[in-house]
Amino acid sequence: MNAPELFDYDWAEVRVAPHVHRGEVEPVGVVLHARRAHFLGVRLARPDAIAARCHLDPACLGRFLEAYRRVGEADDAGPLGRLPPSERFHWMTATRSTVLQTSPIHTGRTRDAAAALDHLFHLHVSPALV
Repeated sequence: MNAPELFDYDWAEVRVAPHVHRGEVEPVGVVLHARRAHFLGVRLARPDAIAARCHLDPACLGRFLEAYRRVGEADDAGPLGRLPPSERFHWMTATRSTVLQTSPIHTGRTRDAAAALDHLFHLHVSPALV
C-alpha cells in the first residue's frame, strides 16, 4: 500500500498589531495554502479573547477577523471570494500597515493540509486565545 502523497504548502501567522506604530504583534491565527491539495484554510482565535488581551474593541476586531475568514473560505466575500485560492492566499498575506497583519510566508510539506493547519495554529497561537 502506498503512503499518501506529500504536498508542499505555504503558510503565515495572522497577527494583531494593537499599536501598529510600536511594531507589537500578537499571533492570533494561521493561514495555509497547499496548491496541489486544492486547500486554502484559515484558523483564527476567539475575537473576544484577542480583544481583551490586546485592549481592542471586540466588535470592531470581530468584524476584521470575520472578513478575513470569509476571504479565506470564499464565503460571501464579494469579489475577493471569487478569486482562485492561490490569489486569495497572496491577498491575505500581503504586507499591510493595519491592525491585522501576517508574518512572512513560510513553507512546509504534509500529507494532510487540514492537520498541518491545526498543528501550526496550536503551535503559534497562545492557548489563552483558543
